[in-house]
Amino acid sequence: MPVLLPGASRLLLLPRALLSMASGSPPSQPSQASGSGYVPGSVSAAFVTCPNEKVAKEIARAVVEKHLAACVNLIPKITSIYEWKGKIEEDSEVLMMIKTQSSLVPALTDFVRSVHPYEVAEVIALPVEQGNIPYLNWVRQVTVISDSSTVQP
Repeated sequence: MPVLLPGASRLLLLPRALLSMASGSPPSQPSQASGSGYVPGSVSAAFVTCPNEKVAKEIARAVVEKHLAACVNLIPKITSIYEWKGKIEEDSEVLMMIKTQSSLVPALTDFVRSVHPYEVAEVIALPVEQGNIPYLNWVRQVTVISDSSTVQP
């Protein structure tokens, strides 16, 4: 049987935005996590599906070389079930888990779309609120793109 938390404790589980909506005040801006230098949400994990390992490796290497990603994990042999053009489809794919700065997600998305073989490439990203601070700081350090460089396919 689940243990119910006292009323006040349950409020701690609500996302920050819901709490601010309930209080009528605007959501607060993320702040550094306990003097660590990491701003919650400044790093994202992006997910891209590819038809095979060859395509996934080519895209992974390119986004790391272009500093659009610090690291890409390839997760082989996932099964995707989806509706496409009125039919239910089922395919074996490779999932890419890409760690990058949140500010680079639009550039990452544009690059993936420019080189991906799918008509509609899946590129979704979630902000990282917490984690190993040295790792998150490393992600931010290696994904810095200088103003003079351009990202092209």
